[in-house]
Formats: sequence, structure tokens, C-alpha cells
Amino acid sequence: MGIVDLWNTIILQPMLNGLIILYGALFHNFGLAIVIFTVAVRLAMLPLTLKQLRASKAMQELQPKLQDVQKRYKSDRQRLAQETTRLYREHGVNPLGCALPMVLQFPIWIALYQSIIQALAFDPQSLFSLSGRLYPWTMIHEAVPLGSRFLWLDLARPDQYSILAVLVGVSMWVQQKMIMTQAMDERQASMNRMMLWMMPVMFGFFTLQFASGLAIYWLISNVVGIVMQYFITGWGGLADYIPARWGGKVQARALAPAGGRAAQAEAGEAAPTGRAGKRAEDGRGGSKRKVRRRSSRRRT
Repeated sequence: MGIVDLWNTIILQPMLNGLIILYGALFHNFGLAIVIFTVAVRLAMLPLTLKQLRASKAMQELQPKLQDVQKRYKSDRQRLAQETTRLYREHGVNPLGCALPMVLQFPIWIALYQSIIQALAFDPQSLFSLSGRLYPWTMIHEAVPLGSRFLWLDLARPDQYSILAVLVGVSMWVQQKMIMTQAMDERQASMNRMMLWMMPVMFGFFTLQFASGLAIYWLISNVVGIVMQYFITGWGGLADYIPARWGGKVQARALAPAGGRAAQAEAGEAAPTGRAGKRAEDGRGGSKRKVRRRSSRRRT
């Protein structure tokens, strides 16, 4: 049995048949089947995802010590590498642990793309090829052929309005920003900025090229990842864009003291100054004199 046969038997066929079973159970809606499949995959990868998020949080907490080591041994690269490795080992941090879940998802993306294209077969030749990969279960064969419409999308084709491309790019940027650690030097900061924008742009471009069913997987996976990231590490690098009342760092602007009538209402009637003040005083003095004259007339 070759590598292709192993791939088809172990990964592609189970995923393809599982999606068709979900399609039949979810009112013959292939879009919902992809959404539920995505959530199931993220739950199955939850232990690795939690490990990734904790490693990311540990990296953030370790940044001050790493910066101190870098300042101390900036002229000795060998000693710098040794001390950095020692810090990682002492604190149980694995820098590669942050990338492991992403790497493991590449086979899932490839298999999902193949499953979508094959499951949404509509011509006789494609249907014949599909029948050779289906399990001999009645519920699976009765569901074929599958409907490809979901919302405004044809799941076998790219989104013609590019809405998914924007959603995938924005959600991936948010997730990247939340995970991103503070840079130790300008070189790392430049690398962080490149990764922050390169990944969303790249996946947004992929969304314009590949079947929209795969883009739905990316979008839902990003949203689930953002929720997990928030409950494990908080807003992370996104805190600079979030109001403080929602757990971020953006403080509400202090309102300047209101002038005019509002200030007078809060602080009481302020004493006027200049000519206006003098006229006001004269007016008050005149009114007082009038009151005194009237009271004296009544007495007499």
C-alpha cells in the first residue's frame, strides 16, 4: 500500500464520509456540516491548543527576563543563545509549541479541500469517482448528490463577492495579534509585524482562490481560536485596541470641565469679572436698594 492509498484510507475517506453523514443529519445543509466539523476538529485538538496558548502566555511573561539577558550578552551571541535556552528550560517553555497546532492542521486543510470538491460532485464522471470512496452505508448513498448552496455561497467555488476573504483575513489578524508576544529587539519586532500582516493577507488570497467551503473552515476555526485565547490569556496583544471596561488598556478620555452654564450649575454661580462683573454687581446693588426703599415706605 502506497502513501496515496494510506492517505485516502486513513484521512480522506473518513473525513469525506463523516461530512456526508453530517450533511444528512443537519437538514441536508453542507455549510452547517462544515461548521460542525470545524468545531469537532478544534475540540479534538483542544489539548494541543491549550498547550499552545499556555506556551504563548509563558512567553509573554518571560519577555522581561529575555530582554534583560539580551542586554547583558548582546555582544556575545553564543552566550546569549545559551542563556536564552537556559531560561526556556527553567521555565518549561517550548517556543516551537506555539506553532504545533498550526502545523498539524495542514493535513486537515488538504483533506477537507479534497473532501469538499469530491463530495459536491455533480457530473457523472465525478459522481462515479465519489462512489468508489463511500462506505457501503445506505444513509451515505441516499444523501448523494449533495447541495452546494450555503447562504450566498457555492461551497465548491470561491466567494464571488470576496466577503469571506475579508472575514478570514480580519479574524486571522485578530488571532495573530492576541498571540503575538512583545519583541525583544527591533529585528524581532520587524518579524512580528511581517507575520501579523503576512498570514491574514496570505489566507485572504487563498480564500479568493479555493472553494468557499474551505474558507468557512478557516473562519470558524479562527473564531473558535479567538474565544479560547481570550479565556486562557485574555486579550493579549490586542489589549491596546480594547476599551478598559472590556478588559483592555484603552482608557476613556477624561472629559474637560464644562464651561458656561454647566460649570455654573455644578460649582454654583461663579463671580463674574471685569466690566460684566461690575455691571452685575451694580444691578444687584440697585435691586437691593429698591427693596429697602419699599420696606421703609411700608413702615411709614
